Amino acid sequence: MSWTSILAIYLLFWVITAFVVMPFGIRTADELGVEKVRGQADSAPANFRPLRVMAITTVLSAVVFGLFYANYMNGWIGAEDVNIFGKPPGAQ
Repeated sequence: MSWTSILAIYLLFWVITAFVVMPFGIRTADELGVEKVRGQADSAPANFRPLRVMAITTVLSAVVFGLFYANYMNGWIGAEDVNIFGKPPGAQ
């Protein structure tokens, strides 16, 4: 696998992981008892910490990518292992 493929797949894992990690620990202004800014949506986060999200995302995506790469190198799970529909009709 070339380094550009490794980078592209890692970045995909990073973005997906970021969307999974982002909602954890977020509280609204009402939940924290903080004054809302005029015009602020009721559901807007009052304690969003992007550096914390990026740090957790980086570590978690590195672990997930490591598992992906180990599977790629060792062939533990292949496409034929996740075929839930069975063989197509007429296939040998």
